[in-house]
Amino acid sequence: MSTETDNRDFWDGEADRFDDEPDHGLRDPKVRDAWAIRLRSWLPGTPSDVLDLGCGTGSLALLAAEAGHRITAVDSSTKMVARAEEKLTGTGARVLVGDAARPPVGPAGFDVVLVRHVLWTLPDPAAVLRHWVGLLRPGGRLVLVEGRWGAISPVGIGAAELVELTAPLGGRLVIEQLGHDAALWGREVEDERYAAVLRPPAPQRHKEIVDVHLLLLRGDEVLLARRSGTGYADGLLNAPSGHLEDGEDVRSGMIREAREEIGIELASEELAVALVMQHRAPDGAARVGWFFTAEYGSGGEPVNREPDKCSELGWYPLDALPDDMVAYCRAGIDAYRGGQPFLLHLHESGDPIAHDPGGSGRAVPLPPSAVPGSRI
Repeated sequence: MSTETDNRDFWDGEADRFDDEPDHGLRDPKVRDAWAIRLRSWLPGTPSDVLDLGCGTGSLALLAAEAGHRITAVDSSTKMVARAEEKLTGTGARVLVGDAARPPVGPAGFDVVLVRHVLWTLPDPAAVLRHWVGLLRPGGRLVLVEGRWGAISPVGIGAAELVELTAPLGGRLVIEQLGHDAALWGREVEDERYAAVLRPPAPQRHKEIVDVHLLLLRGDEVLLARRSGTGYADGLLNAPSGHLEDGEDVRSGMIREAREEIGIELASEELAVALVMQHRAPDGAARVGWFFTAEYGSGGEPVNREPDKCSELGWYPLDALPDDMVAYCRAGIDAYRGGQPFLLHLHESGDPIAHDPGGSGRAVPLPPSAVPGSRI
């Protein structure tokens, strides 16, 4: 078999046979009770949103619904879906026709993704596992029932292989062997059969560097510094700038950077916020930049205090800026000139660090909210 979608006709033809087998249809009350007990141990103890992929006739979905969970069931076989809908009548479950590998549901919408005897039929199980994990809410779990069957030409995914497949996903994986429990299958079995419960790691909070930029203005000119010896954007012009240090607010950080880079001592009242920008570099690294303005003469005469990082300082006309600038800084100055206080500047992979005068640019202005009372 190649994919769950490709096997739609096969499953349609086999629906009756599988529904009569106790390990698929769970018609034997003892088998059904054994699965109900196991399923309760794998699912959350409180009512949760469960996505059953490759649900077949809905036997496991019904057990989960009877345990109080909210069920969405998906199968590629229209005949299976019809049987599942009938079986799940009155439970409030949704039953959808769709490919288990790419079910017709949105991301991060489920507490549990439950999949039984499907993963082994798919050509790229690693990619499918990544997609399934993406369907989980934070704190969710992936519950797989899999195995490896057949002595001469075995098929399936063994537990050791599943450990390797899930390793890149991180989190905690628990394997529970099921082959020894004849009550689950209605008979003794010699094949490897198991359940795997994967709890992916909690998503990390979004973190970004915060930096500050000084637009020191002399009439219609702005002071720019040419980067040198830093290993990043060397040779390009940039406004005096730097990262915040621990414990600093953006204003005190700007005062410190102005002192360290161009030797001026600014008072807090001499700074005004020009704009705030979220920026993403071509390598994907992100930061939030605060751009401040100050007037020439505030804090003294600017000098190059970091000759190891800056080859020269110069004044440049705001309405005729040079092209050899860092694109991030150029976007900020252009936004300031255009009266845009909030900006997204999100590079795509492969974009140049330098300003591209012939490009469309990546700047997206964000409109501020209206002043209270100004709306009609």
